[in-house]
Amino acid sequence: MNKLAATFVLGVSVWARAADLPKSGLAQADAALQAGEADRALSMLTGIPNSAEAHLLRCRVFFTEERWDEAVNECDTAVRLDGQNAQNHLWLARALGEKADAVSFLSAFNLAKRARAEFEQAASLDPRDGEALSDLGEFYSSAPSVVGGGNDKAQVLVSQLQKIEVARGHILLGRIAESGKDYATAEREYKLATTNNQHPSFAWMTLASFYRKRERWDDMQSAVESGYKSAQHDKGAGVALYNGAAVLMKGKRNLALAVKMLEDYLANYPKSEEAPAFQAHTKLARLKAQLGDKDGARQEKAAALSLAHDYKAALGLSF
Repeated sequence: MNKLAATFVLGVSVWARAADLPKSGLAQADAALQAGEADRALSMLTGIPNSAEAHLLRCRVFFTEERWDEAVNECDTAVRLDGQNAQNHLWLARALGEKADAVSFLSAFNLAKRARAEFEQAASLDPRDGEALSDLGEFYSSAPSVVGGGNDKAQVLVSQLQKIEVARGHILLGRIAESGKDYATAEREYKLATTNNQHPSFAWMTLASFYRKRERWDDMQSAVESGYKSAQHDKGAGVALYNGAAVLMKGKRNLALAVKMLEDYLANYPKSEEAPAFQAHTKLARLKAQLGDKDGARQEKAAALSLAHDYKAALGLSF
């Protein structure tokens, strides 16, 4: 190879590596997000060139930290930069929905209508996305008609969802029945989700949550225990352990099992932004304090803040 050709090849190689840097940085930031390392993820995103992908990742990090205003702003920007990406609309809808729960009635009304439109856009752009369809169906089944909710609209999505994932279809049918106060049908559908599911532990925790709301405490605990047993054979079920612990905490039942499930998740399962590690540590801090382990509680609080230094729920803990 002559000198000119070698120089050209070297230049192309350097250019290619430079072009890959943003993608590499985004992948690393996403890995930090999945690990629950919110501070590190945001730090990595600081030097990433402006793009819809970078704004979406920031939105998702802020979402895990429950910083709804910042999450909405970042996802809004992602949608403006790439309005054809279903994930941008889905996460904006989620952020709007969470923000709606934290503001006054009038503000919540407008935010809920925006959330509905974004959920619908996400499902329209990617009609094979089970998460988008599930979220839209849950919105329809839980929101009042004045903001575009309605069980009739949720029902339309069931057959579409069942073609993608049968268990999600049963869960949506359960939510529709629960919204209509048909609790026997809701229970039946949630139970069916546990038998038509590659990851049944998730459905068990959904059933447990249903029992908690009905104040069926023994059934709630039994469902959580079934989900925990199922998760022992499914390394993809870490989020279910997190969810089950949350159900026990809300129901104020078997807090020792809730501790065990969260510790098991943190020690033995892949982490996920659906169950942020710093939130798991924060829950453990609360649980250990309630169980009289103040030193353990302080250690868990410190672990949470080491991952997300300004997470308000952890900052507000005092022992």
